[in-house]
Amino acid sequence: MAILKIVEYPAAVLEQQCEPVTVFDKRLIRLLNNMYDTMLEADGVGLAAPQIGVAKQIAIVETDEQSGKIELINPEIISSEGEQVGPEGCLSFPGLFGEVSRANRIKVKAQNRKGKWYELEAKGFLARAILHEIDHLNGVLFTSKVIRYYEDQELEG
Repeated sequence: MAILKIVEYPAAVLEQQCEPVTVFDKRLIRLLNNMYDTMLEADGVGLAAPQIGVAKQIAIVETDEQSGKIELINPEIISSEGEQVGPEGCLSFPGLFGEVSRANRIKVKAQNRKGKWYELEAKGFLARAILHEIDHLNGVLFTSKVIRYYEDQELEG
């Protein structure tokens, strides 16, 4: 597998609406595998295609072994409820962290690597990670939602 270069802000691709995926082939599978390896190498919990310069509706999330690797292609948020406020960072903004408010529970519809639709429910940190990546697919950056940025000394603990 290949480790891809992560695009950093202010790259234009990070703020554009991504195109839906219409072809589910070996190239897509290779891209998903490379995105996963890139996310792991960068010590991230999620990665969206625009973060590697590809303006397609593709994201990967893995917050822990229990939920495992989640591939989200053409994802849609069906419902969201509650609120959680917590820290977020982004591989496209190295070293920048802030407090962000997100829904606490979500239900999402997406396609897998073979094009089959499925639904997923998530809460807490997993919901936060999925919402962060879906925002990327719509050109929305976490910096537009930050309530307060963390100071360096707050992060050292």
